[in-house]
Amino acid sequence: MLAHLPHLFTTLNLFAGFYAIVATFEGKYQHSAIAILLAIVFDIFDGRFARLTGNTSKFGKEYDSLADMVSFGIAPALLIYNYSLKSFVKMGWIASFVYTACVAIRLARFNVKSSSALHFEGLPSPAGGAIIASTVLLLIHLGIEPIYRSWLTLLMVYLVSYLMVSPIKYPSFKEVKIEKLQSFYFLLLFILVVAITASNPPLFLFILTCLYIALGPLVLFRKWSRGLFKRYIKKEKSLKI
Repeated sequence: MLAHLPHLFTTLNLFAGFYAIVATFEGKYQHSAIAILLAIVFDIFDGRFARLTGNTSKFGKEYDSLADMVSFGIAPALLIYNYSLKSFVKMGWIASFVYTACVAIRLARFNVKSSSALHFEGLPSPAGGAIIASTVLLLIHLGIEPIYRSWLTLLMVYLVSYLMVSPIKYPSFKEVKIEKLQSFYFLLLFILVVAITASNPPLFLFILTCLYIALGPLVLFRKWSRGLFKRYIKKEKSLKI
C-alpha cells in the first residue's frame, strides 16, 4: 500500500488540475484557482512520501511530470486567459501558450538533467501555477475590473514563463533538516504564518508566492554583486602594488 501512496497523491494532483480546467470553462474562476493551489499541496505530499518510503521510480517521475503539466501548465494558462487575457485576443492566447510551452520545457529539462537536492534550475512549475492562481484570487477579492488588470497580468505571464526556463536557481527545501532545538521555533513561525494568511488568504498567498519568486533573482544579484566587489578589491590591491 505504501508503495502506491505517492501515485495516489499524483492522481489527486492530476484530478485537481483537471477540475481546475473544467471550472475555468464554467466561469468558476475562484474554484479553479483554489483547485490549482490544492494540486500544489498534493504534489508536495507526492514527493515527500516517495522519498520517505524510498519508492522513487522512473514511472513515478514521468507520471508526476504529466500530472504537473496538466495542473501547473494547462490549467493556469487557461485560467489566466479566460479570466484576464481574453480581451487581448491573439496577444492573450499567445501569452498563455508561451507559458504552457515554458512549463513543458521546464519539466522536460528537469527530467533529463540531474537535479540537485538543494536547488531547482529555473522557477518550479508549481510556483508558476501558484502565482497565477493567487493573482486571480486576489483580483477577485479586490474586485478590480479587467481593464486595469490585463496589462499587468500579461507582463506577469511572460515574466513567469521566462523564470521557469531561466538558469536562475531556486531553493528546493527538499533536504531541510530541523534540529530538536529549532523545531519549537519553527512550529511558532509556522503557526504565525498560517494565522496571518488566514486573516486574508488571497492577499497573503499572493505575497508569499511573490517572495519565493523574487528569491531566485535576489540570490543571483547577491552573488553577482559579491563577485563584483571581490574583483574591485583585487584590482585596488594590484594598483597599490
